[in-house]
Order: sequence, then C-alpha cells, then structure tokens
Amino acid sequence: MDGDTLYSIGDLARQTGLTVKTIRFYSDRGIVPPADRSPAGYRLYDVDAVARLDLVRTLRDLGVDLPTIKKVVEQEVSLAEVAKAHAEALAVQIRVLSLRRAVLTAVARRGSTPEETDLMHKLAKLSEDERRRLTGDFLDSVFGGLIEEPGFTGIMRSMTPELPDDADAEQVEAWVELAELSRDPQFRAVMRRLAELHADERAHSEAAGVRKHGIAVVREEVRPALAAGIDPVSPQADPVVEAMMAQYANVSGRPDDVELRHRLLLRLEAASDPRRELYLRLLAVVNLWSAPESLAPVSDWAIRALRARVPGSSGVLSEE
Repeated sequence: MDGDTLYSIGDLARQTGLTVKTIRFYSDRGIVPPADRSPAGYRLYDVDAVARLDLVRTLRDLGVDLPTIKKVVEQEVSLAEVAKAHAEALAVQIRVLSLRRAVLTAVARRGSTPEETDLMHKLAKLSEDERRRLTGDFLDSVFGGLIEEPGFTGIMRSMTPELPDDADAEQVEAWVELAELSRDPQFRAVMRRLAELHADERAHSEAAGVRKHGIAVVREEVRPALAAGIDPVSPQADPVVEAMMAQYANVSGRPDDVELRHRLLLRLEAASDPRRELYLRLLAVVNLWSAPESLAPVSDWAIRALRARVPGSSGVLSEE
C-alpha cells in the first residue's frame, strides 16, 4: 500500500486480518473513518487506516474500551496516559483475583464451614486502611497509655502485620487467623498484662542502668539446664534458679526476694500463653519474616522451677 491509494473495506480486511464486519463496526463508531467513498457509495480507506486498526486490535486485546480507544486514535488523550490508567486498574483486579484464589485455596485446605468461609472472605478483602484500623485497635488495647515508654513504639511496629497486595494463600490464611485472634478479649487481656509487666520491668532496669530484659535473662540461664536434662523441681536445679534470679534482680533493679520471684513468675506465665506464640508465628507468615524461636521450653522449665520455690504460687496469672 502507498499513501496515494485508497482501498475498499475488503482490501483492508485482507491487509489486517480483521473481518469486514469488524472493520465496518469500528468505522461506524468513528474509530477508523473512511477517507472517501467510491462513485457507488462504498467506503474507501487510506494507509492510515491500517495503522489505526493495528492499534485498535492491540488495545482491545489489552482490555481497553472503545470510547477510550477513540480518544487515543484522535489524539484527545495520549497512549501513555491510557496505558498508565489501565495498568493501575489491572493491578487492582489482579489483587482482588489473587485474594479470591488465596481464600478458596485456604478454604479447600482447612475444610472450612460456610460461616468460616464467609468470615475469611470478609477479613481477606478488607482494604489496607481497614486492616490497619483493625490492627490498630488491637495494639491500642495492648499498649494504650504505654507507648511513650522507651522502646514501645518499636515493639508495636514489630507486632504489626502488613499483608502484601500479592499475598499467597498461606499469607491470607495467616492474616485471617491473626485477625480473629486479635479480636479475642481474653488474648487482649493477657497481652495487656504482659505489656504492663514489661513496662514496669523496663522502668526499673533503666533506672538501674541495665538494658537487658527479663526474658533474655531467663533464656540465657535456662538453656544449658534444658540441654543437660535437669529436672526444674529437683535440687540440681537450685543453682540454675539462683543464677537466673541473681541476673533478673540485676536487670530489674530489685532485690531477689519472694515478691520478685512472684513477679517473674507472672511475667513468664503471660509470655508463655500459647496464643502469644501463635500470634508471632502468624505475624511472621504474613510479613514473610523468619519463623520466631519458640520460648515455650525455656518458659515451661522456669515456670515449673519457680512454682516449686515460690510460696503460695498457684501458677494462675493474676493481679498483684
């Protein structure tokens, strides 16, 4: 073809591979208007029609609507602007489809009931702002009034789930379970008590010029005893408990007495709640972090050891 030649709609169909009906459809809508008409009234097209039809076919394959295509070919809007807008729209659609696929995969794996499936779908499709509000409400119930304490802002940040737009089924399932857990009033109460004990411990340790926290002390002192297979209620555990309490007294800025041992027992009981470890495991899945180390063996050993040595300890978390 050359720029001086006009072509019938049949010629144009053979050149582009489109049907006559399709070209007529685009022509009727002004997207590929004829350049002239034959004496008999048939439409005639110039070489620009070929380029327009190639562009129209490409944009239609990409899902661009005809009104927008018309604006592009008539240069009312730039192709770059249209491409950007449609890329953003497709990103939203992909995210929605990915979430639906993840929910369905999780439902199939868990064998969920209709009620669980409905809740999972509702939680999974929350907007980012809605997820942040849900998480913020939980963290506020745990840390409200304590966030001005040194280090608590970092702790809150480390406990915040961030579900990515391209989350897979495992991440979506973890997010849903984590969201359900964060709404549990009993779990909130346990986490609040733990936060209060931690805040009190930090205040005394910093006053004493010490930065290490109590759980780290327990972990360091108890691990060798666990590895050695020492029974926490046996006499062989006495030196371990004494060393643990001496270190804890140092970081707490308090004397090693019955009150301090009771305080550490409360701290360990709160920290050893299985729901806390579950929250941290789920959080790691959602945020694609390494799986956290379980403190259950260390905590269980220390709790048994202290219960055997603290007069009147019941092993039940309570207010002092």
